[in-house]
Amino acid sequence: MRFLPFILLCLLAILHLAFPLDISELDPEVAKIIITELRMPRTLLAIGYGAALGITGAALQAIFANPLASPDITGAASGGALGAVATAHFAVLTTPIALAAGGAVGSGLALLGLFAIAGRGADPARLLLAGLAIALAAGAATSLLLALAPSPFAFYDQWRWMMGSLVDRGWPDALSALIPAAIAGALLWRRRKAYDLIALGNDVAASYGIAPARLARETIILSAIAIGACVAACGAIGFVGLIAPIAARALMRGHPGRALLPAALLGAALLLGADMLVRAGPPGRPIPIGVITSLIGTPLFIMLLMRINRGTAS
Repeated sequence: MRFLPFILLCLLAILHLAFPLDISELDPEVAKIIITELRMPRTLLAIGYGAALGITGAALQAIFANPLASPDITGAASGGALGAVATAHFAVLTTPIALAAGGAVGSGLALLGLFAIAGRGADPARLLLAGLAIALAAGAATSLLLALAPSPFAFYDQWRWMMGSLVDRGWPDALSALIPAAIAGALLWRRRKAYDLIALGNDVAASYGIAPARLARETIILSAIAIGACVAACGAIGFVGLIAPIAARALMRGHPGRALLPAALLGAALLLGADMLVRAGPPGRPIPIGVITSLIGTPLFIMLLMRINRGTAS
């Protein structure tokens, strides 16, 4: 019964959003197409992308030992968007699988760069500056590629990766994003005990046979695969990967490993709720979902920074 609210939210997303679907008034074949080809892929993408943001955010916070570590703050989302846009711009093949691979490479390079600059246990200021530098560099490169887009249609397709959108996504987009994200998320979840041990210190983790450096590399690679594939399909969506893990760790009383699954569920619920708000907006002019999550997440992010600053001052 604990998952009943989440299940009801999923059903609401499919059957009754901005465009209520009264199946009794539609031809059965039309209703089937609307549900299976339009609403189900979009709903599953929102759930899968949100879950990926939540679980990777929790894992990154564990290895960096910092509550500010998240896919967007660390530059992983910006790197994934750059990788997807670069693949679309230069590659001969621009299939969903190719874009997912390009996004994963971009996210991986961003995370590796951040880990090389900041390292584990970096203070919030250093982590923010390093992540900001990487995000700005990736954003500038993405903007350059946008400026060099060969046509307005290519410009729009590449612009969506910067803003985040679930509009007009079908099964190819959903499968190319959700399969890699699900595999990477499951492998991260298998390392949940290691995250709890590493929170006690590197020496304690080593006594249990856990190599902190290897765990960090594996976490970065798996996070890059999950986030890069999702960004390639839907664009960069911010703050969900920051808010959901923090809330999950509060529920789990600070245990980073135990927070992985709750963070995934909270992330899925947050992104699904944000997509419902998008669909409730003006018809024909959908607001990018990244704008909604940023408007919600920015005040919470500022509150978190103020809380960290008060803790440091005391």
